[in-house]
Amino acid sequence: MYEKTFPHKRYQKTIQFLESHIPKEDRILDLGVKNPLSGILKDRGYQVENTGGEDLDIDFSAVQQTDAEVVTAFEIFEHLLAPFNVLRNIRSEKLVASVPLKLWFSPAYKSDSDPWDRHYHEFEDWQFDWLLEKSGWKIESRTKWCHPVNRIGIRPFLRLFTPRYYMVYATRSKTG
Repeated sequence: MYEKTFPHKRYQKTIQFLESHIPKEDRILDLGVKNPLSGILKDRGYQVENTGGEDLDIDFSAVQQTDAEVVTAFEIFEHLLAPFNVLRNIRSEKLVASVPLKLWFSPAYKSDSDPWDRHYHEFEDWQFDWLLEKSGWKIESRTKWCHPVNRIGIRPFLRLFTPRYYMVYATRSKTG
C-alpha cells in the first residue's frame, strides 16, 4: 500500500485525535481493509476490526451488524459515490472520520492503476459537516492540518499553509 511513502504525519495526527476522544475500552469498526494504521492502533491497545473490502456504497451490513461502539473512517468517504447512505446506516453511537479537503489548486486524486483508489469527492469542511448533520451525526470536535510535500513549485508551496485533511469526532444525533 505504501511502497514509496508512509504517511507519518497523517498517522500521528490521526492517532492523537483518536486518543483524545476514544477510550481504549471502546471497540472500533474501521471502514476499509486491514491497513498499517489499524495495525498501529491495535499495537497501542485499541480493539480494531476492519471491514472486508465490500462496496460500502451498496453493502451496509458491516455497519449495521457491528457491536462496536465506534466507527472510524480514515480517508474512506471520498471514495464513495454516496457516503450519506453508509453514514445513515451506522449503528454505532460514535464516529471518527477524516477526509481530504478540496484544494483549489489541485485536481481530485485518481489512480490510473487501481479503480478503487479514486476520489469521487474531495470536500470543503462545511460540506462534510453538512453531510454528517444530514445523516444524523452531531460534530463534537474537529481539526484540520496541512500536508507539505518535499518538492519545489507553486503547488508544493501552497501545501505549506493550506489545510489538506479534516477530521471530526461525532456522536449520533438525538434528532437524526
